[in-house]
Amino acid sequence: AELRKASKRLSCHKRYKIQKKIREHHRKVRKEAKKRGRKKPKKDPGVPSAAPFKEELLREAEQRKQRLEELKQKQKLNRQKEHEKKRKLEAKKNAAKIQEKAEGKESSGKSKAKTKKLLNKNSKKSFCRELQKVIEASDVVLEVLDARDPMGSRCPQLEQAVTCSGGDKKLLLVLNKSDLVPKENLEKWLNYLKKDFPTVAFKSATLMKDKTMQQVTKRRARVDLSRTSECFGSKCLVKLLQEYGKTQNKAIQVGVVGFPNVGKSSIINSLKGVRACNVGLTRGVTKSMQIVHIDKQTKMLDSPSIIADPSNSTLALAVRSIIDTEESGSADVVEAVDAILNHCSKQQVTIHYSIPDFSNTEEFLTLLGQKRGMLKKGGVPDVENVAKLLLCDWTGAKISYHSQPPGSWRPPPYLTEQKIAEMQECFNLNKLEEENNNTVRALKHPSPASSIIFQSTGMVNGTIQENEVIEETSEWENLETSKEGDTEEEEDFAESDDDPDDVEEEEMDESKVQVTRKAKLGKQQTGPTNSEKQTAESEHSNSLSLNLDKTADEDDDAYDFNTDYV
Repeated sequence: AELRKASKRLSCHKRYKIQKKIREHHRKVRKEAKKRGRKKPKKDPGVPSAAPFKEELLREAEQRKQRLEELKQKQKLNRQKEHEKKRKLEAKKNAAKIQEKAEGKESSGKSKAKTKKLLNKNSKKSFCRELQKVIEASDVVLEVLDARDPMGSRCPQLEQAVTCSGGDKKLLLVLNKSDLVPKENLEKWLNYLKKDFPTVAFKSATLMKDKTMQQVTKRRARVDLSRTSECFGSKCLVKLLQEYGKTQNKAIQVGVVGFPNVGKSSIINSLKGVRACNVGLTRGVTKSMQIVHIDKQTKMLDSPSIIADPSNSTLALAVRSIIDTEESGSADVVEAVDAILNHCSKQQVTIHYSIPDFSNTEEFLTLLGQKRGMLKKGGVPDVENVAKLLLCDWTGAKISYHSQPPGSWRPPPYLTEQKIAEMQECFNLNKLEEENNNTVRALKHPSPASSIIFQSTGMVNGTIQENEVIEETSEWENLETSKEGDTEEEEDFAESDDDPDDVEEEEMDESKVQVTRKAKLGKQQTGPTNSEKQTAESEHSNSLSLNLDKTADEDDDAYDFNTDYV
C-alpha cells in the first residue's frame, strides 16, 4: 500500500503569523520604493497626427505585433510536441521494463553476460592488446625501472618477448626516479644492470606545462623547482637514440614500457619538454598507445602498464599491480601495506613517519591516521584511507627507499652471451657510462641514513599475451554462467514437458496447473528406485495440501468481509 502524502493544513496561529510576516515584508518594500522615488512607466504616446507617413508606420507596428504573436504560437506548438515526444519515450521505456520483467530470468541472464563481455573489453585484455601493439611497432624498447627497486620493476616475460622477437629490436633499461636513491646505491645498480642491457640513469621532470597553456599565472606557489621542473639524463637518452637511428638510416620508433607508476609518460614529457601525455598518481592512467614526435627521426610510443600476474607475491601485487587502490577493498589495502612494512626496517619507518613503536600493521595505520588527522565520526582513525595514501606514497615519487643489488651477477635463462652482445650493438657504451656519471654527479641524492632500506622480492612476472588474460576471465565467467545455465535448463525442461493430453488442464485455474506441473517434474526427474518415487509422491501431496489451504483461507477472508455484525 502506498503511503499518503503529508497534509498541508496548518494551525490558525501559524497561518496568521505567516500572513502577518508577508504584510510586513510588503510594507517594507513599499517604503524602500518611496525612498528611491519609483518612476512610473511612460505610456507610449503613439504616432502624432502631423507626422508624415503615419499610416505606413502604424501598419509596420501592427505587422510586428502579428509576427511576435506568430512566433509565440510556434514556440508553444514546439513545446507541446516536445512534451508529447517525452511522454511517448517514457511510455516506451515503461513498456520495455514490463516486457523485461515478463521475460524472466532468461533475458536477464543473457543481458548480464553481454554487459560482462563489454566490460572485459576495456580492462586487462585491452591493456595487453595495446602493449603488444607497442612492442611490435617499436624498433627500440625502453623498459622503465624504478631506481628504488629495479629488480622488482623488471618483467622477464617482456624482456624475453623483445630479445626473442627475431628482428633488430633493441632493449634499453631506464632507471627513473634516480634522485630518490643514495648515490652509492645508484652506482651499484648501474654497474649491475649494464651487464644485462645498456642502462640509462634518468630523473624525469614532474612539473610540466600543458600544450594548451598560453598565459602564466602571476602568483606562484613556493615549490622547490630544483627537484621538480629540472630533468636529468634526457640529453644522454636522446643522443643514444639519435645515434642508433643514424646507424639504421631511418626514422625509429621507441616504445616506452613498464609496470604502473614507474614514470613512463613522465619520461616522454621530459624528452619532449611539454606535457604531451597524461600523468597521474592513480595506476593505469594511460589506457592506449600514444604517439609523440620528439624530432624528425624519433617517435615515442607511450603504452599502458604491464599487468602483474596474480601468482606473484603480495608485495609485488601491492606495488606493481594495475588495480586502482580506490576500487580495492579495505582488507586488500591493509594486506598490501602489511607486505610493504614486513620488507622494511621497523626503526627507519618509525623515524620517517615520526611515530612511536607499533606491534602490527593496524596499530601503525591508526597511529598514522591520528597524526595526520584522518579520522571518521567519533574520532576513529580512517584506516582504509590511510592505507591507500601510504600505497600512493610508496608507488609515487614521495618516499626515499632503496634496495641492494644481488651479490653475484647471474643472467636470466633467456639471456645468453650472444643475446647480450646483440643488444649492446650499435650503442657507444663508453660514452653512455660517461653521461651516466655526469647525471649521477648532477643529481641531489638523499643520505643513506634518511633512505629506508627495502628488501626486494626479485623480478615480477607479468602477463603480456592477450590469450593468458582471456583464459583467466573465461574460467571466471564459466563459474558464474554455469549456475545461470542450470536454472535455464530446468525452466526449459519444465516447459517442454507439456503433452497434448494436458491441453484441457491448461484451461483450468493457475493453482491447479502449478500442482500438475510440480507432480510431473517430480515423476520425470526421479529414477527407477522406490525411495525417489516416495519423495515425489510426498512433494505432490504437500503441494496439494498447500493449495487447498490457500483456497480455504481465501474463502474465510471473503466470509469475514461480507458478514453483517449486529
